[in-house]
Amino acid sequence: MIKYDLHKLGWYNFQQLCLHITREILGQTVQSFLDSNDGGRDGAFTGNWVRKNGETLVGKFVIQCKHTSKGDYSIKLSDLKDEFTKTKILVDASNCDCYVLITNMGVSGATEAKIKKKFIQAGIKEVLILGYTWICQQIHTNINLRTSVPRLYGLGDLSEILDERAYSQAKALLSSMKDELSKIVITESYKKASKAINDHGFVLLVGEAAAGKTTIASLLAVGALDQWHARTLKLDIPAKIIEHWNADNPVQFFWIDDAFGVTQYESSLARQWNHILPQIKTMLDQGVKIVMTSRDYIYNKARYDLKQSAFPLLEESHVVIDVHELSLEERQQILYNHIKLGRQPREFKSKLKPFLSDIASNDRFIPETARRLSDPIFTKNLILREYNVSEFVEKQEQHLKDTIIGLSLNDQAALGLIYMRKGILESPLKLSEIEENSLTRLGSSLSGCINALESLRGSLVQFVTNDDKSVWQFKHPTIGDAYAAIIVDKPELLGVFIEGSNTEDLLRQITCGDVGLHKAIVITRNLFSIIIRKLEIFTSSNKYKSLSLSKWGAKRDLYTFLARRCNKQFLTEYLHANTQIIDDISSPDLYLEYSAEIDLIVRLYDFEILPEKNRKTFVDVLTKYAIDGDDLYALGNERTQMLFHTSELQNIKDKVLSDLIPRLEYIRHRLVSTYSPEDDDAERHMERYLENLSILQEVYKGATIVEASVNKETSITNEWIEENKSNKGTLAPRKFEDLTENEHFKKTRDVFDDVDR
Repeated sequence: MIKYDLHKLGWYNFQQLCLHITREILGQTVQSFLDSNDGGRDGAFTGNWVRKNGETLVGKFVIQCKHTSKGDYSIKLSDLKDEFTKTKILVDASNCDCYVLITNMGVSGATEAKIKKKFIQAGIKEVLILGYTWICQQIHTNINLRTSVPRLYGLGDLSEILDERAYSQAKALLSSMKDELSKIVITESYKKASKAINDHGFVLLVGEAAAGKTTIASLLAVGALDQWHARTLKLDIPAKIIEHWNADNPVQFFWIDDAFGVTQYESSLARQWNHILPQIKTMLDQGVKIVMTSRDYIYNKARYDLKQSAFPLLEESHVVIDVHELSLEERQQILYNHIKLGRQPREFKSKLKPFLSDIASNDRFIPETARRLSDPIFTKNLILREYNVSEFVEKQEQHLKDTIIGLSLNDQAALGLIYMRKGILESPLKLSEIEENSLTRLGSSLSGCINALESLRGSLVQFVTNDDKSVWQFKHPTIGDAYAAIIVDKPELLGVFIEGSNTEDLLRQITCGDVGLHKAIVITRNLFSIIIRKLEIFTSSNKYKSLSLSKWGAKRDLYTFLARRCNKQFLTEYLHANTQIIDDISSPDLYLEYSAEIDLIVRLYDFEILPEKNRKTFVDVLTKYAIDGDDLYALGNERTQMLFHTSELQNIKDKVLSDLIPRLEYIRHRLVSTYSPEDDDAERHMERYLENLSILQEVYKGATIVEASVNKETSITNEWIEENKSNKGTLAPRKFEDLTENEHFKKTRDVFDDVDR
């Protein structure tokens, strides 16, 4: 039999579980009572109860929940002394014919007989005792019960709870989630997310740091495994979805945490998402489920680059996780679960207990507050007095920085190594010579870091498997934020960080000069020369295996960095040492919407450091692309049009009208002739053509001839797409089970009453 650690639930959650059992398993509508003034009743109903063996019980039923915080404890007659007294009063008032006792304690046959006899002597007609073994059996056989009380996933053996095939596929992912699952609280935000993914197959969870986005995503992931036996994968970038998509078996669930950057916005990730949109639409049509998370300030930046018109679900199915909207009860339960199941000794829990209600009520409380209070590494210098505890909650960022600064040199170096690797440190550790030198300068070594990672595991770092790779990560992204803030305050540490970091990772963490990018490390002018030197030798990207793609990726990353993360002063110095780059970006390749060259040349024009001859070359190239019908980006993008003189812009419009419009049918036929159904998707194949038609319709609005041609071509193209669409792998819709409303008790007993037991 599967065992669940029900003693870790706490009295309040156990009472909720009992009421879910009576409704889900026993099929009864139960009236709940006050938890301490219940007159001996946690729940009650009146009517007929037909049991599975055919026996019918009739009358007034009383349900009593009896919880213990001790594991492997068996009930004794003396444990029910108060219940026997209360039951006699209920019988005398004609309020109890049948008595149901539900307990997480073990119940032996001999003890059960004694208990029943005692209740019958009090006047009860029928007695039903449901103990630990019975409850565990119900949890194991009923998915709805598990999803109603999702903490159960973390209180049992997931390898036994889930289908064997589903568990084996996601074993590595689940191993890093079990501890967090045991502390989960179903919030209104989770219910909104569950509804969104039911309605659309997709949900984007947006919220501030430490708002609980990952917690909600993990619960959706486990639900997908349990309810549908879905192949569930946690990936690090959107593009990986396509790599793992199986059109022949679309029972898949993809989870991308921090989809557009971990602590800073990464424009390349938004471009990746735009590029795979046609496949994403097909996947969702087939029944694939996708959940993505993003910090709010990062998503607000990404919105300007995302093609929301091509994928309206980004707006229609995104759920804002606002920690300030957590109800007091949700805050209390989050705090209770973390303290109850955390690493703190009982003595600490008892001393902290008087302050827990105020902590949960504090406006600065977030779920991460609860996690830090539950771990001794964050509280070793915390004095348990009202003022100090309040300061811990009010000034969480500073306390986290102080915690990191107070660590050993090896511990700090281990965190630095993760940060230098952009938050993902692959295991087993393999360091470059430069990284080893940086560790030496930090007073550490490879062996010291390995030992430190193990000692910090579970508190400041975690060992997880993403996309079949084992990696060390920060336990929470806010730890990376704090480390970055420490670097900025220590110039010597900043120099070590720059020298020791891989250039490719560095480009996503720093800005040269302050360009207003949130959470980025700002490099000052005295360090510009070091950055320029590193950029000059950055010629290949580790993201690609082939040499050509590796060089292309490095160039793209460099252009993106220069365009988005550098001020005028740095760009001037860099271009003075690298003059060829201006000629390179003046003739961008096709697919201009994905072109990093466009962003950079516009940036140089904004800063008034783009030579006129290069501006003219750029205008000529984009004009030719438009007239040939290859790319109408210049007509549809206002920022790019800033580089065109008024006469040049009018010229391109006139040429497109006279040369391109009459050739639209020919261009469509040419595209159709190159379509291969085995290797291509019909919608994706015609995507660019339809986008060009939309641009023409907007630019020449009111021009009858153009509108007629565009409407005709749009209609014919859409018909062709429908005729060539593949319905391969489409399944019946799968939905998460609707969660019944959590029972909200009017509590007179303190939720934190047994937090230290």
